[in-house]
Parts: sequence; C-alpha cells; structure tokens
Amino acid sequence: MKAETEIIQARSRKIWIALTVMAVIALVAAFFLDQSATAWITAHSSAELRRLMRIVSRVGDWPAHVIAGTIGIATAFAVGSKAWMRIFLAMLVALALAGVTTRAIKIATGRARPSVKTEARWNGPQLSSKYHAFPSGHTASSTAFFVALFLARKKIGGPLLLIPILIALSRMIVGAHYLSDVTVAAILGVVCALLAAHWLGTIRSPKSALRN
Repeated sequence: MKAETEIIQARSRKIWIALTVMAVIALVAAFFLDQSATAWITAHSSAELRRLMRIVSRVGDWPAHVIAGTIGIATAFAVGSKAWMRIFLAMLVALALAGVTTRAIKIATGRARPSVKTEARWNGPQLSSKYHAFPSGHTASSTAFFVALFLARKKIGGPLLLIPILIALSRMIVGAHYLSDVTVAAILGVVCALLAAHWLGTIRSPKSALRN
C-alpha cells in the first residue's frame, strides 16, 4: 500500500512539473505572438463573426456562471446531494477568486486593449476599462468555474472546457484582449480552481475514481 502511494505521488509530481513547464512555455509564446495573433484575427474575422462573438462575450460573462452555479447548488440541495453541493460551491468560489484576482491585476497594470489606439501598451494603475486588457476576466472566471467541475467530475467537466476556450477566442475576436491576456487568464483560472477544489475537498483522487 505504501509503495503504491509513493508511486502515485511520484507520478503526480512529474505531472505537475510537466504542466508547469508547459504553462511557462505557453506564456512566453503568447507574449511573443501577441501582435501576430491580433493581426491575423483582424485580417480573417468578418463583421458577422465579430457580432456573434460579442454575443458569446456577453453570455459568457460572470453573471451567467453565477446563475448556473446557484441553480446547481439549489438543485443539489433539493435532491439531497452533498457532494454536488460542494462541487457547485467550489465552482463559485473558484469563479470569485478568479474575478477578484484579475480585477486587481487589471487595475494595477493598465494594459491598453487592442482596440485602443495608443503607443504605451502598459500604463500602470488605471481605472478606465479601456486599459483593463491584462488579463481577461471573462476567460479567467469561466476557466476557474469549469476547471473546478473538471477536477471533481472529469467525464462531465471535460467537454464543458470548450466553453472557456470559446469565450477566450471571442474576447480576442472582438478586440478586447491579446493572446497573452487570455493565456495568463486561463492559467490563473486553473490555479483558482485548484485552490477552491482543495479547500472544499472536491478533487477526486485516482484511487477514489477507480472505486466509483
């Protein structure tokens, strides 16, 4: 039993190291490709696509996630499922953590959005939303919300991870964020989901998953 536990722990450490390296590489690549990605999106997106992506951005903002999470908690309570109540609570806590964190970073960094015509991209503390590009609050909140679900129920949460990916794409297409903004936001969202899931004990271990 002890040997099995050590093997699982060693495997987990390797996975976390690999994920950390991948995250660092993604961050460096995203900042390097910011201007190229923005130029490509501008050249290949149509008015109809931008109109559709504005709808996705509006629907994909945090209020819709809060409503979904609240309905989930209420439904779980009605059917007497404490496990799902914790899961939906973890999703909402992750969402809140991501929202507060990204808001603080946005105000502190003052990065101009791609649609803002200015030479200075980083402007320091700013309250205007025109300078709140970094990171993407939509992406961070949605990623945190659905990754928290994925950590607890992978079969259900896996396909739903397409939602934050779509939201991230929509934020770039409408000219609200750079590639690095949504990349950093996604990483922050994952971290917030991990924290919330750990605090509320909703992460399913490999052994428990096998038993169930």
